[in-house]
Amino acid sequence: MATILIVDDAPESLAVLSGLLSPLYQVRAVASGPLALQAAAGLPRPDLILLDVMMPEMDGYEVIRHLLSNPATSNIPVIFVSALEQTDEEERGLALGAVDYLTKPIKPAIVIARVKTHLDLKAARDLLQDRNRSLAEDIAQRMADNLLIQDISIRALARLAEIRDPETGNHLRRTQGYMRTLAMELCSHPRFADFLTPHNIEVLVKSAPLHDIGKIGIDDQILRKQGKLTPDEWAIMKTHSQLGYQALEQAAQDAEYSIDFLSMAKDIAHYHHEKWDGSGYPEGLSGNQIPISARIMALADVFDALITQRAYKRAFTLEQALLIIDAGRGTHFDPDVVNAFFARQEDFIRIATRHANRETDTPIQTALAIP
Repeated sequence: MATILIVDDAPESLAVLSGLLSPLYQVRAVASGPLALQAAAGLPRPDLILLDVMMPEMDGYEVIRHLLSNPATSNIPVIFVSALEQTDEEERGLALGAVDYLTKPIKPAIVIARVKTHLDLKAARDLLQDRNRSLAEDIAQRMADNLLIQDISIRALARLAEIRDPETGNHLRRTQGYMRTLAMELCSHPRFADFLTPHNIEVLVKSAPLHDIGKIGIDDQILRKQGKLTPDEWAIMKTHSQLGYQALEQAAQDAEYSIDFLSMAKDIAHYHHEKWDGSGYPEGLSGNQIPISARIMALADVFDALITQRAYKRAFTLEQALLIIDAGRGTHFDPDVVNAFFARQEDFIRIATRHANRETDTPIQTALAIP
């Protein structure tokens, strides 16, 4: 049964309304505004309030203002019941938020009909809110599931490239950490703030593992070669950036709608070997022509390559790596990205140590030894 709260300082009015409605509904009756506010906020919460206008201490107009200002009671419909028959009083009551206005002496049939109408409306509104809430929860769960599937798919794709080039080990985890660190340092910089929003930072970090996806298309004899590549082999190796871009571009075209991480992943895969002075590949872009995501990836990728052992080289010491990064300021790297790197140098070291390659722990720890 619906619960109706009747508020009236006149005992005879309370008795008449209670007698009329109690056979149909659960009725609670109080004789003042303060008691009405207390009852409305309690349990069971009323489904409808019949509120007298003229009451001492706190009139009905003040009561409805309090009801509407309290989130716990703001959705309870209120019907004013008053001996005041002036049109302006009715208009005032409706303007304050009442759903209806009844005059005394009451007409039982009209009271019952109006009460039923507003209870039906509230029930319909509550049902709609419940369905909307349920739908929102369902959509949120589906989005969470889709993001999880997306993350798993990204890592699976990235692992394909990593399997082809196993000596990179935890390269993907480290570069993701470096990317987040640089992005968080740069997000308040005037040159980067518009791009490095919280959303874009998450997309950037999610996209980072796909930066070398194009290596899947490089022959093992080149990819796993012990020692320096010949000029012809190096020319083939450099095509991995274009191959990665083409694979991600095809995936983007196959999607039914635009996907943020694919768009950013394409830029990273395609341009992370470009250099600030225009001497990089595949297109020789320079300066701000290079997407921000690729500029950040360029430093993260090079730093990790310097401090880890590869088939063609031993790991550099930390001091050597820092000197090389600093020397690349304004030539290989965006100067502001280098500044961000040195501002967060200790974070880079912690990430590198945490995700060190188990098979090469000793050289990595030696390279990253901090006095």
